[in-house]
Amino acid sequence: MKTKQALNPYLPSWEYVPDAEPHIVDGRVYIYGSHDVFNGINFCLGDYVCWSAPVDDLGNWTYHGVIFRREQDPAAPRIKVTNGLAAPDMVVGPDGRYYLYYFMGGTKMISIAVCDEPAGKYEFYDYVQYKDGTPIGKRNEPFQFDPGCLKDDDGRLYLYTGFAFGGNPILLDGSQPTKHGPMYFEIDTTDMKTVISGDELHYIGVLTGEEAKGTPYEEQPFGEASSMRKFNGKYYFIYSSLNSHNLCYAVSDSPTEGFQYGGILVSCGDIGLPGVPDTEHAHNDTGNTHGSLIEINGKYYIFYHRHSNRKQSSRQACAEEIRFENGQFYQAEMTSCGLNGGPLAGKGHYPTYMACNVYGKAGTKFLSMIKRSKKDTPYLTQKGSDREEGPDQFVSNFCTGCTVAFKYFDLRETTKIRVNLQGYGTNCDVVIRKDENGPVICRIPVRTCRNEHGFTGTFDCVFGEKEALYFSIEGKGTYDFISFDLA
Repeated sequence: MKTKQALNPYLPSWEYVPDAEPHIVDGRVYIYGSHDVFNGINFCLGDYVCWSAPVDDLGNWTYHGVIFRREQDPAAPRIKVTNGLAAPDMVVGPDGRYYLYYFMGGTKMISIAVCDEPAGKYEFYDYVQYKDGTPIGKRNEPFQFDPGCLKDDDGRLYLYTGFAFGGNPILLDGSQPTKHGPMYFEIDTTDMKTVISGDELHYIGVLTGEEAKGTPYEEQPFGEASSMRKFNGKYYFIYSSLNSHNLCYAVSDSPTEGFQYGGILVSCGDIGLPGVPDTEHAHNDTGNTHGSLIEINGKYYIFYHRHSNRKQSSRQACAEEIRFENGQFYQAEMTSCGLNGGPLAGKGHYPTYMACNVYGKAGTKFLSMIKRSKKDTPYLTQKGSDREEGPDQFVSNFCTGCTVAFKYFDLRETTKIRVNLQGYGTNCDVVIRKDENGPVICRIPVRTCRNEHGFTGTFDCVFGEKEALYFSIEGKGTYDFISFDLA
């Protein structure tokens, strides 16, 4: 039974879990991902944590705490800043135990931890290895990274890895990126660690680099973030392309070969949707993204992550319902109501961290580890360094010429709105539209307020059951946009 509305990001705003792999165990969706630290100087600096929600109540997430600490891995390098715990995946072994396959920077190997429960305290187990005991990654193979797992219907277990970005010397640590796309290894399920597909490397045919030119993969060549799922007897390989801001897929009748390019699943800047042809027109600052597909109660969802705090390393978990027809997925739009099963209620209190499009008159950028300039740029952030003891995330630098959008609401009975702000302005109005460049449907005069203050307006339009709200500032002003109330 649904008890709470689901928002994006679907975890609390103090949590930063990118690269999420969703899996259903006993009627609950469990999320296995990396763990960023707010304002961290690099990716993946936190220990692994786990969250779960009932499949029929996807707004009601439970925190299970830390499930695995970096220091539990015997190969953990002394330097943490460049050697965090990266994207994991989980699979259930024939013994009923839960195996977490993961990568740690500075090791070049794929590690394994194991637990008797899906979200319990995992213990280090071993490294994925060839029959002679040599860990994969230690024979000068292409860089092993971002493991994805598939236990097929016949019980066979496959592990997928790969990294095709050649310009990352710190991460590659002397290794070479893959020139032939993602690799696969069949793993012996009697010990869950030994490669039984032989010492020769095997590639699934999702192309990258020079090999992708002149093929359907040319525009979206493989980059990283391997994930494999199976629907209706077909195998769907999910990956982040060399464009980095999007997740794409390829499809085959086999888990190991014959993959044909399928299309884009989601972009963290909505790039590829109508009216958003390229990064220059993106609806958010972008960066890398990583995630996977899952079916829940007959609906399909794409899990991915977005960026906050004007840099790449404060990433948050999002998900969208995605259209799936005749074996084909169609690109999902970023929304504020991703897992909700429909538009949000037209009455109630809403935090602005659920904004799905945030951009200013300075445009958007592909973010780096160095914070983007604040000039003319609204952005998602928090106050303080400890998320759990601070207030909710909010939109800062809500300034002249910016746009902050929320999608979607059922507003058929909505007549009033209050915007809750804190900041400075001269002759400023908050203006609201239903469409990005449409007519103004509400104009709310606002003034300087050193502390959070609410300003109320009335809508001048007829609403439908699925509406977006676009907020902008007219006049000279800069505010923290904290929340809004619909009535």
